[in-house]
Amino acid sequence: MFDNLPMLSPNALHLAQSLVRMNTVSQNSNLELIHFIRDELARLGVSSRLTHNADKSKANLFATLGENKAAGIILSGHTDTVPWDGQEWSVPPLGALVKDGPEPRLYGRGSADMKGFIGVALAHAQAFVNSTAPFAVHLALSYDEEVGCFGVRELIADLRQAGIKPLACIVGEPTGMVPAIAHKGVYRYQCCVRGKEAHSSLTPNSVNAIEMAARLIGKLRDMAEGFERNEPRYQGFDVPFSTASVGQFQGGIADNVVPRDAWFRYEFRDLPTADAQRMQNEVLQQARSLEVAMKAVAPEAGFRFETICEIPSFLAGAQDPITRLAQLLSGQSATTQVAFGTEAGIFEQSGIRTVVCGPGSIAQAHQPDEYVSLSQLAQCEVFMQRLAAMQSLGDLA
Repeated sequence: MFDNLPMLSPNALHLAQSLVRMNTVSQNSNLELIHFIRDELARLGVSSRLTHNADKSKANLFATLGENKAAGIILSGHTDTVPWDGQEWSVPPLGALVKDGPEPRLYGRGSADMKGFIGVALAHAQAFVNSTAPFAVHLALSYDEEVGCFGVRELIADLRQAGIKPLACIVGEPTGMVPAIAHKGVYRYQCCVRGKEAHSSLTPNSVNAIEMAARLIGKLRDMAEGFERNEPRYQGFDVPFSTASVGQFQGGIADNVVPRDAWFRYEFRDLPTADAQRMQNEVLQQARSLEVAMKAVAPEAGFRFETICEIPSFLAGAQDPITRLAQLLSGQSATTQVAFGTEAGIFEQSGIRTVVCGPGSIAQAHQPDEYVSLSQLAQCEVFMQRLAAMQSLGDLA
């Protein structure tokens, strides 16, 4: 644990506040923040690689702090935040206010998730540049994590194309500075159902899209109950089995019109030991079986599926070198598991050993009056200082 923890440095707090004040809700551009960080790094002589989305309104940033050194450790964070529409805040969501008290806190959207971590990492860019360590530290910032982890895939593809091969990655999502070695995956889909409309007095001549959707939703409910009843437990998760649920549904135009169209969205949150693709294939198989009777009435009837996001689960080991490094840097002997999805599984699938460790709590993220305590940011600052002072990565190298 951290003993005699120093106060958070003014520069780290200033940078965290500066980032929180930028409106990077996923529906908006993140270029103000990306260009701010690019320019801060440029003042240190550090160049940044930017990879943009299709319309150039958003970008990832990748920078190497310690040129001409061996590839090293990625510090990874996402720049987008969730919105605050309809939430009751007692402070301005973009105010980045610090409130004193028994536990001084930085308030604002993204303070915990995860601009506090990014601000502290950026505050130590000079220390990483000046470090005498034989390895580099890389800063990787992505767009659109909150809506499907889309940006990080482009960032990783760019690194692969450029031949950049970091040794490991630390994703700074809020874990209370306890290294997290597992989380569930998040797989979301939209199902669009096409039936055949008719007057409600002539139902045999129709295909009711709502009713067909309901049959498939019933399949999802059966699957969810099966996971709860039969799946081997993975202890350490709040819900130690995979889940399935429907989040949105829409269909129909009038009481006396058999609905032609309906759609719904659903998700799987799979354990690291489960197979999310098998789950989705089971839904597709059920849809194909239902289509036989539908098409007998109307050949155009059927189901169409769209992928909203596919965020793989994450599973590392307590004895993995990157886990042990994160424990050393954080002063923690324990590890944890988290219920929320991160980009860790994507880094891991790309062959980059990964752990999740950052300041704050997910219990504050996405909430009204989101905050991160200054003590958590101070712990993160010590983490960065220890990384800058390291002379060897041990088993990682």
